[in-house]
Amino acid sequence: MYTEEEIIEGCKQDKASFQEKLYQLYSRRMMAVCVRYTNSRFEAEDIFHEAFVKVFKSINMYSGGSFEGWVRRIFVNTAINHYHKNKKYQEQLDYSTIEESAPSGEDILSQINSQELLLLINQLPEGYRVIFNLYVIEGYNHREIAEMLNIAEGTSKSQLAKAKSHLKKTLLKFSISEQC
Repeated sequence: MYTEEEIIEGCKQDKASFQEKLYQLYSRRMMAVCVRYTNSRFEAEDIFHEAFVKVFKSINMYSGGSFEGWVRRIFVNTAINHYHKNKKYQEQLDYSTIEESAPSGEDILSQINSQELLLLINQLPEGYRVIFNLYVIEGYNHREIAEMLNIAEGTSKSQLAKAKSHLKKTLLKFSISEQC
C-alpha cells in the first residue's frame, strides 16, 4: 500500500500504475461530485473523465496542502465549466413564478439522511442545484459563486433561498416530516 504522497510522486513521473492508484483512491468521491452537478449519469461521466485528465495533466502544479481539496476543486471547476457550456441548451425556468414558502421553525432538511438529501438535490431545477451544491456542499461563499457563474451575488443568495424552499416543499409533499 502506497501513501498519498508516494502516489502523487508516481503520478508526477507519469507512471500509469500510480495514476491508476490515484484513480482508485478518488474515483468514487469525485464521481459523487460530478453527479451532483448534472442531469444524467452520462453528463457526470463526461465531467468525471475530463476532470481526471486535468488532474493528471496539472499534477505537477500541486504544491502541498489538502490534495483531496485540490482534486475536488478541479472537479467542481470542470462541472461549472460544463454548466456554462451547456447552459444555452438547457430549458430555462422563470424562477419568479415559483412561490417561496415561509421558513418553518424547525429545519426539516436537518432531519433527513444524506442519501435522501442527495436524491432531493438532484431533483432541483439546475440553477438551484448548482448554487445549492456550491454553497452548502462545497462551502463556497456567495461572492465566489457569483464570480464562478458570472451572476450577481444577490442572485446567488436568492437562488439558494429558493432551492431551500423548493427542497422543503418537496419534503412536505412526499410526507417526510420533522420526525424522520
